[in-house]
Amino acid sequence: MKSFRTELENPVVEQEIIELERKIRQYLTGEMHPDRFKSLRLARGIYGQRQKGVQMIRIKLPQGRLTTAQLKRIADISDEYATGNLHLTTRQDIQLHFVSLERTPELWTKLALDDLTIREACGNTVRNITGSHLAGIDPNEPFDVTPYADATFRYFLRNPVCQDLARKFKIGFSSSEHDEAFAYIHDVGLIPRIQEHEGRLVKGFKVVVGGGLGAQPFTAKLAFEFLPAEELIPYIEAILRVFDRYGERTNRHKARMKYLIEKLGMEKFTELVQAEYKGLKAFHVPIEFREFAEQLPEHIHIPDYTISNPDKFEAWLITNVIPQKQLGYRGVYLKITNGNIASATARRLADLVKSIAADQMRVTNNQGILIRFVPEQALGYLFTRLDELGLAEPGFDSTADVTSCPGTDTCNLGISNSTGIARMLEQVILQEYPQLIYNKDIKIKISGCMNSCGQHGIATIGFHGASLKAGGKVLPALQLLLGGGPTGHGEGRLAEKIIKIPSKRAPQALRWILNDYLKNAQPEEKFNAYFDRQGKNYFYTLLKPLADLTQLQPDDFIDWGHTEAYSTAVGVGECASVVVDLVYVLLNEAGEKLEQAASWLQEANYADAIYQAYTASIYVAKALLLDKEVNCNTHIGIIHDFDQHFSAADFDVQPTFAAYVLQINQHEPTADFAQQYVNQAFRFYQKARIYEQQRSKQAADAAVEPIQS
Repeated sequence: MKSFRTELENPVVEQEIIELERKIRQYLTGEMHPDRFKSLRLARGIYGQRQKGVQMIRIKLPQGRLTTAQLKRIADISDEYATGNLHLTTRQDIQLHFVSLERTPELWTKLALDDLTIREACGNTVRNITGSHLAGIDPNEPFDVTPYADATFRYFLRNPVCQDLARKFKIGFSSSEHDEAFAYIHDVGLIPRIQEHEGRLVKGFKVVVGGGLGAQPFTAKLAFEFLPAEELIPYIEAILRVFDRYGERTNRHKARMKYLIEKLGMEKFTELVQAEYKGLKAFHVPIEFREFAEQLPEHIHIPDYTISNPDKFEAWLITNVIPQKQLGYRGVYLKITNGNIASATARRLADLVKSIAADQMRVTNNQGILIRFVPEQALGYLFTRLDELGLAEPGFDSTADVTSCPGTDTCNLGISNSTGIARMLEQVILQEYPQLIYNKDIKIKISGCMNSCGQHGIATIGFHGASLKAGGKVLPALQLLLGGGPTGHGEGRLAEKIIKIPSKRAPQALRWILNDYLKNAQPEEKFNAYFDRQGKNYFYTLLKPLADLTQLQPDDFIDWGHTEAYSTAVGVGECASVVVDLVYVLLNEAGEKLEQAASWLQEANYADAIYQAYTASIYVAKALLLDKEVNCNTHIGIIHDFDQHFSAADFDVQPTFAAYVLQINQHEPTADFAQQYVNQAFRFYQKARIYEQQRSKQAADAAVEPIQS
């Protein structure tokens, strides 16, 4: 692998890419431990696939915002480095698959030319900040949340407080009380509101915290009915500091913030958050509100066109076109099957959008695309051009628009196929229940495992990958769930598990559910209301015959989209960074962090320098404890355990290590305190290095002592 340099104008990004290339070389030559490299690459959006030797690259699109130039850039990169496919995710990212690890620095360099990043797209970081695709055009919004979501994204990108959290952290901004962003399943979910205060109108947010899906889903808890907008970023930073210090780091299945809040209770959690405020950069972070200027074409030329299928056009107008708050314009949705769009199609779409609508599109959280600011008079022409691209199918966000993660196509954690069954269920709806393309109530969502990347946990009808055993053989299965979905105002329902069935019987299960609902529901009764009225056991009894394994057919042992017999091949998940329990790695990492802290100190970036020194001290303490075989599962546990197993005086941290390190939330981040704290961290690190060198020498001497006869 050749060393390479970039030609980027942004020196920070340039240095990150050069550093990634250096770390890849160290990993490939054996200089860097594989576990440490795994943690590093995940924080750079590089994710291992089910297939050996290739990577998935996740590109962050805050709020799903995507310009036509960026779409073309990603399409070109996919052709050059990946498979010529762009995968849209439920987190409003774009993923590329089958990328060679050695080529990722080049790929990142080309992304950065159009202001795209993969930084912190995976790993134990603040992930892509999602937001309502309607923000800025929503007739129901009290104000446009786009500037606030953008400011939050930029504030926490590369922020030392969230570079190595206990687990991933997700933030979502809705545009109105309808909660299109599903605030209730986020670590921090936000609903915009306006209140009158002392005779003036104040922008702010309803704030809910501690939500999350996965194998054990939680709905978020209320933190504030109204938090002024300028207090939002400090509040999130204080939460992150608490999560960083108290979050579980050994059992990754219990490491999300929802478990910490469950353990502490909301009252204690809030108390800890408030205690962090003194050490923050600022108690208020004013965000300049400005309408994000939409770049519209100067002149729109609409050529002659012919609508060859008027019925399809009329259905499309009803299901895929929405009014904007801006008079004379419409938003147009694109229904993207499995979230996959070919690079050639993406380029043609970008050119079409640039000629007729706003330059910036939005990826939606159900794997679609929203084109914004389409002139009303251009809808017919746009439809004909989209139809040529295969992008004018009616039924966006309807029962016929099935959400699905990649599942066993590429993911290590996939248990059974999700994309093939998603396509099959869409065909069932389109062919047998065509009226349901107009139904926005019943949402079908599928994940390849219980982790809910396909959002089955909030589906009206959900499925997740599983397996069953019969006659000594394993067959692909799906766990069926019912009754989930948002209820508005940052609240919602979680889907309930009903029954596990062979995968090939999922279409029949869908038919039975829909037939029963359409036959027995009361007029205007929504599906979830019907589910509540009938009860979980009613649907279990209805579907129980499909769980019978005594009459299996050979096809039941073959998963959707496959020809060979099914076998489980679940690997190690990569959603979280690994836990590295190697003393030398931790000490080296601490040294690097202290160098960065010193650099920030010189730049008068006092708050970040202090937090980096804090993290370095935790790494040092953990290294010394691991050398004594003391288990370390939280930062606060490390702090207390160090004082139990070591003399603080020996490491120049008197009176105790806890008293030294926890000064971080007892002092404002002034120049004097920052200098003192960073200097103390350096002394602690140097003492630890001497201690480890002595321990290593003693161990080496003991190993060569002659055996006594």
